[in-house]
Amino acid sequence: MMAPSDVLLKVEDLKLDLPLQQGAWQTGTVQVVDGVSFEVRRGETLALVGESGCGKSALGRTILQLYRPTSGRVLWQGQDLVTLRGEALRQVRRQMQMLFQDTLAALNPNLTVGGLVVEALDAQSRTRGPERAEIVAQLLGAVGLNLFHGGRYSREFSAAQRQRISLARALAVRPTLVICDDPLSDLDQSIQLSLLQLLNEMKQTHGLTYLLLARELGLVRHAADRVGVMYAGRLMELAERDELYSHPLHPYTQALLSITPSNNKHARSISPGAVGCPFAARCPIVVDQCRQQTPEWREVKPGHWVSCHRV
Repeated sequence: MMAPSDVLLKVEDLKLDLPLQQGAWQTGTVQVVDGVSFEVRRGETLALVGESGCGKSALGRTILQLYRPTSGRVLWQGQDLVTLRGEALRQVRRQMQMLFQDTLAALNPNLTVGGLVVEALDAQSRTRGPERAEIVAQLLGAVGLNLFHGGRYSREFSAAQRQRISLARALAVRPTLVICDDPLSDLDQSIQLSLLQLLNEMKQTHGLTYLLLARELGLVRHAADRVGVMYAGRLMELAERDELYSHPLHPYTQALLSITPSNNKHARSISPGAVGCPFAARCPIVVDQCRQQTPEWREVKPGHWVSCHRV
């Protein structure tokens, strides 16, 4: 059992409905996060893995209150972020930063790299004058860049380098939690590994906690302390890393571990929100109960959670 002080972030039965648009008209809603619950422990890396469209990015944005949830709670050190507004929310949000997948959209194209970091320093009211320039140089150096890069614009860099810039900017605010929204996608394997190594180094030197959102189980195997698997807006399974890779219980987790990324083109998402298990149409051990009743999110052994009638 974890002491309450060990839990940095707690998500309770979080749901998010987003509008469906047809031109200028809203034609309905779609549930993209469906009753997700988990905890993030101080100092750990929790990875949530799922196919594109499973809701993991929307979940990350909802935790930060960039999207307001339809229902549920997001407890930051015991304080419910859903109830906060205005300056109170901004003060708490400074303790959390996000690395977005689309760095071109996330970084202001009108500011130099140095200007992006300075903007974050100013938001924190950390320093002024010559000392600020020294901190900018230190932050850029920490992520593998130098002061010369500070005078260039983000669009002049590769996708991997822009993730380093985003990380330097995030570190300027001195966050406790960093949500990494699939920052490794579309990068070469060697670059993915170097970026993961950098994230781990920053975790150690800056005392960070990570919520790492990714598409592939194999990619996060050596980076995460615990791993959760998402499908169609729901958590299917969550366990300590070695436990999940050695003893996967949910059929979807087993399927992900049995395929290579090149074969993942056969995977498909199913719209969440329907009655029953969202994986039922693809599950090799499905029974009628799976189609008729939503599985309970339950702890089948210490630290190992699963949403499946058959486990």
